[in-house]
Amino acid sequence: MTRAERPHGRAKYVREHCPCDVCREANNAYQRDRKRQRGYGRAAYVDAEPACAHLRALGDAGIGWRRAAELAGLSTSVVSKLLYGQTSRAPSKRVRAATAEKILAVEINAEGMAAHAIVDATGTRRRLCALVAIGWTQTQLAELLGLTPNNFWPLIHGQPNITAARRRAVVQLYDDLWDKPPADDALARKSRRYAQRHGWVPPLAWDDDKIDNPAARPAGVRMDAVDDDLRRSA
Repeated sequence: MTRAERPHGRAKYVREHCPCDVCREANNAYQRDRKRQRGYGRAAYVDAEPACAHLRALGDAGIGWRRAAELAGLSTSVVSKLLYGQTSRAPSKRVRAATAEKILAVEINAEGMAAHAIVDATGTRRRLCALVAIGWTQTQLAELLGLTPNNFWPLIHGQPNITAARRRAVVQLYDDLWDKPPADDALARKSRRYAQRHGWVPPLAWDDDKIDNPAARPAGVRMDAVDDDLRRSA
């Protein structure tokens, strides 16, 4: 970044000794905050390894460092420097405490993953089956998701993995429809009978914090044949 490109702020004050009011005030604000943190007994900088380790764990779970930076509300340059350093500079062994806190606050879950990341399809399948159980047809659900019947069929009948983007689309659809059954017409009744034959349970049988857990079972429903039936239907 050239001098002309660098925005006014503390970096420009420190590196270029810019005397403008914006740069001087940014530096003064930094110094005031540093003194305040010291007064509270908080270190301005901490060991960088826990934050780096968390970034690596996020990456292993499908949340790349660029996506992690976005979720943490940090610039990609900050995270890149933390992981890889800069030209002729090794990664820093210390990082601002506030930066580390933001990185460590990023959770490892499907909601945070990049759109193309691959995730388990269990919760997605259960949500779609539950909507069929209250009367929504598979054709209707496919159309609402922008899918063809051929693409929708494996999604509800046993596809083991899907993209995070597809999962988020189904979660949103489920959140919109779980308490809104369609009109009680012939198609809705046919869908409910289909779900009953396959052992598919309605939304109220699932707790929100359990529906994505492959080992979980719905409340108040016999599950002897549900998962086996799903596998046979695949």
